[in-house]
Amino acid sequence: MYKIIGADGKEYGPVNAEQLRQWLNEGRLNQQTRVMPESGGNWSPLSAYPELSPSPGVPPMPPPRTSDRASNKIASGVCGILLGCLGVHKFILGYTGAGLIMLLVSVVGGILTCGISTLVIAIIGLIEGILYLTKSDEDFVRIYVDGRKEWF
Repeated sequence: MYKIIGADGKEYGPVNAEQLRQWLNEGRLNQQTRVMPESGGNWSPLSAYPELSPSPGVPPMPPPRTSDRASNKIASGVCGILLGCLGVHKFILGYTGAGLIMLLVSVVGGILTCGISTLVIAIIGLIEGILYLTKSDEDFVRIYVDGRKEWF
């Protein structure tokens, strides 16, 4: 069993060798991915573990294209502009916590403040929707998919 450090900098595991080989074949890992045996030791690149080399005869899958990874860009941008006060664009990007915050502040806060907080959240959604749509696919993926930037 092994632990890995993902591209997001977080530690994952335990993962068995077969799962690591599968992820490597799928292009989800590369030879520079940091790995450590669960029993302890130092973090080393995946290439330092020959037993974790890709399965023979299975060509590695190409990494996903940026355009595939930016597939939610237009949907989240349009929903941010039109439904920003409900946080729908956050849910589309997988930011459930941020989406719930926007939804609750908009609905509950809107009741308590006679709609002022709903207006503020709608403006935030509008700005975020415009930001999403004006980013290139590469920037969108880098900032919001890989970087997981939830606000602005």
